[in-house]
Amino acid sequence: MKRTFYVLIATVILMACNEKSEITDYTLLTDEERLTIAKEIAQNTIMVDGHVDLPYRMKVGGFTLQREILDVSVRTDGGNFDFPRSKEGGLDAPFMSIYIPAIYQERGGAKALADSLILMTERLCDTWPDKFAIATSPDDIKRNTEAGKISFPMGMENGAALEDDINNVKYFYDRGIRYITLTHGKDNLIGDSSYDTTRTHGGLSEYGVQVVKEMNKTGIMVDISHVSDNTFYDVMKTTDVPVIASHSSARAFTPGFERNMDDDMIKALGKNGGVIMINFGGSFIDGDYNERSREVREYLVNWLADNGLSRSDSAAQAYIQKYTAENNPFPNVSKVADHIDHVKALVGIDHIGLGSDFDGVGDSLPTGLKDVSMYPNLIAELLKRGYSKEDIEKICYKNIFRVWNKVIAAAG
Repeated sequence: MKRTFYVLIATVILMACNEKSEITDYTLLTDEERLTIAKEIAQNTIMVDGHVDLPYRMKVGGFTLQREILDVSVRTDGGNFDFPRSKEGGLDAPFMSIYIPAIYQERGGAKALADSLILMTERLCDTWPDKFAIATSPDDIKRNTEAGKISFPMGMENGAALEDDINNVKYFYDRGIRYITLTHGKDNLIGDSSYDTTRTHGGLSEYGVQVVKEMNKTGIMVDISHVSDNTFYDVMKTTDVPVIASHSSARAFTPGFERNMDDDMIKALGKNGGVIMINFGGSFIDGDYNERSREVREYLVNWLADNGLSRSDSAAQAYIQKYTAENNPFPNVSKVADHIDHVKALVGIDHIGLGSDFDGVGDSLPTGLKDVSMYPNLIAELLKRGYSKEDIEKICYKNIFRVWNKVIAAAG
């Protein structure tokens, strides 16, 4: 009887749009009951994901503006994103990553690639206007969500596409870009990357300082994912508005992995008013994942050789699936919740978001968060840990909307 009572009360809470007080203790419910409530929350709360690599997935798959384009209006084979799965998971606004590999810094063509990926994203919306729509503000996302559409805000991953022309900040704003990840895998003209040990500038370059200021002036959010620690602190000294980490996690769980943020950086981000949007990738959330995954891969390579099989053989595929299931190297959804717990303990609930890196981290995604249909599993885990509906709304959209609107207001 008690359990039935709690489920009834929880349902009443979900139907009350402006309910602020915490009446239900979700920790007292069963896992099944929490998942039911989590699915309702996902369907009735705007959900923003800070980083989904669909545009580059299309490019790698051979889809172009001149030929066919990947039909993500229907359920797709492979990949982590499509319209049906987004609707199942309650995802309303995945930031489309306009990803510029570092090699384009060396051979040229970074700006042209960015333009082509933007056009490809726009073409998705033009082809299926009843399902997808570009969004350049939180208000756009609200309107699109009310119309039943998935919003495509865009963020540019790697400021190399700005090349050496500060006027390109405004150019890409006009093209719809609403955040720029300053660097990617290598140091660029803007600053140093977390993945590059060269330390070309020792942080932000002089040009990088201009870029950050111009982004503040123009209304583009500064994204510090991928930057070196020195670059991060130079951004903190330069920016006049809150910044984001669109797809980063807590280094406390991955010692030595500079791509994640350490505790002092998270505290500085909190003081700045910014948001860290937690990456779901295995190597981002679990310091032991890479070693466990390596051991499984090594065993399977040897097994294939010993049995004279290739991965494409049906017998091999069946064995690989069985062995991987029995020796699962993947973290699970609770690891993502651990990162959220950690950030909350450091700086509070107002500085956390979701930045899955779907379609960008391969098969390393945790059990229970393999694609965009599975966000309710994370919400259910947070309910189990005592998070309130209001806490979850902040993580899903309110925190990133707050930062985004401050950036818009500061730019006038």
